[in-house]
Amino acid sequence: MNEDRIDSSTSTSDTTAAAEKDPSAAPSPLLRPRRELFEHGLLPISKLIFSDGTLTLASLKNKLLQRSIPSSDRVDALTIADALQISPDIALLVLGTLAAVLPSDPGSAGTADVHDLVLFLYIQSYKRLLPRAHKDSAAVADVWPSTSAFDGYLSALSPLQLVRSNSRRSMPSQADEEAHQLSYLQKHMANILTLLAESIEGEGDESLVIPLERFEHLGFLIQFSEGIPLREAAPFFANSDPEMPAVPVPAAHVHDWVLQHIAVSLEHNAERVSAKENGPQNFSDLDVPMFDASVSHIRVQSSSSPTVTSMQSSPAYSRSQTFVEGISKASVVKQECDIKGHSVKVLNCHDSVIYILAPLMYATVYGCSDTTIILGAIGKAVRVEHCERVQVITAAKRICIANCRECVLFLGVNQRPLIVGDNHKLQVAPFNTYYSQLEEHIAQVGVDLTVNKWDEPLVLGMVDPHDSLSHPAGVSDVQAGSATCLDPGQFTIFLIPKCLGAESPQPTKYIPFRLPEIYSESQRRKHSVLSDIQQALRDVQLDANRKRDLAMALHVHFKDWLYASGNIRQLYCLQGD
Repeated sequence: MNEDRIDSSTSTSDTTAAAEKDPSAAPSPLLRPRRELFEHGLLPISKLIFSDGTLTLASLKNKLLQRSIPSSDRVDALTIADALQISPDIALLVLGTLAAVLPSDPGSAGTADVHDLVLFLYIQSYKRLLPRAHKDSAAVADVWPSTSAFDGYLSALSPLQLVRSNSRRSMPSQADEEAHQLSYLQKHMANILTLLAESIEGEGDESLVIPLERFEHLGFLIQFSEGIPLREAAPFFANSDPEMPAVPVPAAHVHDWVLQHIAVSLEHNAERVSAKENGPQNFSDLDVPMFDASVSHIRVQSSSSPTVTSMQSSPAYSRSQTFVEGISKASVVKQECDIKGHSVKVLNCHDSVIYILAPLMYATVYGCSDTTIILGAIGKAVRVEHCERVQVITAAKRICIANCRECVLFLGVNQRPLIVGDNHKLQVAPFNTYYSQLEEHIAQVGVDLTVNKWDEPLVLGMVDPHDSLSHPAGVSDVQAGSATCLDPGQFTIFLIPKCLGAESPQPTKYIPFRLPEIYSESQRRKHSVLSDIQQALRDVQLDANRKRDLAMALHVHFKDWLYASGNIRQLYCLQGD
């Protein structure tokens, strides 16, 4: 066994040396952090954050393995709650969040693999990047939780003021955040591999080995940009005989291999950021969120609206997300044919209507105001953050709302809405729209139409330790504001124009989630009043001139309402080409 492991190490060295000798060889694939984990997998719960590396987590892992389900390494919510000394509700939240950020199906429902869970808990200590304006290299390099340069003087600002007080130049770009995540993994990879390793007889580093099945858990944290599975990319497992168990590899060899690839990726990121800062902006840069909606699906009325750029053919978009950023006083429609990747980000949009009528896994809404955003079907997680006076309509497995003000969320969600941070005057309501392909999209992403927990928000603490724009330290135990249920009298059905929906063999014609009776009754009363008014107008005894005057008066008032409400812009934006 030892000879086999030495051979694996030798092949790794030979492969590296060959690459160095042959500069014409194809470049190595870039190693990337799984951004879904960092964007949707961090929970602001102090009992889940272990700052002592492997000291506590190693013993916790052993305890969980001893109590795991027989013939598996899986544990349920009650075992997790007891081991971490948290409530069953929080344990279910941990399970749901972990399932939402795993790269593949989590397997048995209601349980988690112990090794995935331990890695998930380790990553809870990640601290997001300080803004780039902060030039203290020592502070920036240290990714362990620390006080943000923004703490204190920004705490009195509203969510949107806080976002706008930091321009695009000073806020971290996507490349910055990815580099920071890689640096975090670089710094802590030795600890991470120790948690995955097995001990064998031997001395020093050679006593810790990584079996293939444990190595594959690294796919929870990292991935190659070309989509190459880790086991195929790693020279020590690439040629393993599928009929024979792969020989475990010394953890030190795995550590060297991962760090080598991280260093290459960090160097590539640094070159890309340097080129962007020192030259004209390159719209194909992956870290610069641009508008990849095709021109045929966006109609802009305002001259102040930004230019629309298509990234359909960008080679840098292989790990693509769909971005809609900086839309002002306009309407944007994105259908399935416009989507790149499995996630969408709606960023810094104002006084607009954004239609995302497609099946996706992840969605982020950040820094928006006075905007309505329709997210058709989201299979894993939605995050709404630093928004004001925004309406979000979504059918999703789960949603997290953080640091928002005066927002209304119309939800069809299978898990309890998570509310974190400093929120004010949030309202939740049942899902309230439909379009032709909605039920088809919902089925594709696996949202359960029979379960809607829109009115069961789960509220955590005031401060998110992972948020670099958090409030001052010392108030982390303050209870965050919850959300109230929208008054049924204010509930309305949001009608999506039929022209925006693609053809469907079995079109959705009604809201697919069941409306609570109190909201259904309110709708029936409104329809009854409308029918009575229509009948009264039909029955009124007027001569032809008076009827014409009445029609003109109604037309004028309706036109005034369109202009006053801003809905006239939608008619112009969404009219046919």
